[in-house]
Amino acid sequence: MSNENIDIHKVKITKKQTDGIRFSFCSLILILFCTFLVVVSTFLQLNISHLILPLKAFGNGNLTIHDFVYTYKFIPQIPVIMFLAAFLGRKYGITSVLLYIIAGLFFVPIFALGGGLKYVFEYGFGYILAYIPAIFFAASILKSGYSNRNMIHATIVGVLTIHIIGVFYMLIIALLRHEGWMFMESWIVAQSGIKIIYDMIFGFFGMFLAKYARLLIWAYM
Repeated sequence: MSNENIDIHKVKITKKQTDGIRFSFCSLILILFCTFLVVVSTFLQLNISHLILPLKAFGNGNLTIHDFVYTYKFIPQIPVIMFLAAFLGRKYGITSVLLYIIAGLFFVPIFALGGGLKYVFEYGFGYILAYIPAIFFAASILKSGYSNRNMIHATIVGVLTIHIIGVFYMLIIALLRHEGWMFMESWIVAQSGIKIIYDMIFGFFGMFLAKYARLLIWAYM
């Protein structure tokens, strides 16, 4: 009998996770709070250090302990978008990002390089626009449940959506400005090179946090 109760309890939790958050004053506060998180993440830089195997190790060069430590300066905006997708779902997650975009284009310079309508001609604006389809795809995958497999799938799809659209948008702007391929290549490497790996790792972590944050919200809303 106790085993049956446990199974039923698990089913209820899964259903609550996949249901949308009901619209209320509290949900409006959550949407605005998540928009604020996106703004904060835009200007937040994390220095991530970890061990690597340097190329010098395969040569005859002298190695020090510093050669085995790599520090990457990471801006966690995309992982925050993955958190939004898992936490708010499609409708409210997209609403939160739209508020961020509208505020940046028309009211406050909250984008990385400022704001205003002229920002649509910035190379990186495509990444911001891509947050909308990324949330849609990622949250759609999670509607069938918040299993680790689904969260990994949603993270991969969401992160790749942002980077693919971001690079494509950059190429269009660069071509309009008659930039050379060397500029485009260096820009892609800087914005969508190794950063994709960090975005996926921390994006999954963001979804993992959102999974339990949703349970807490359902308990009090």
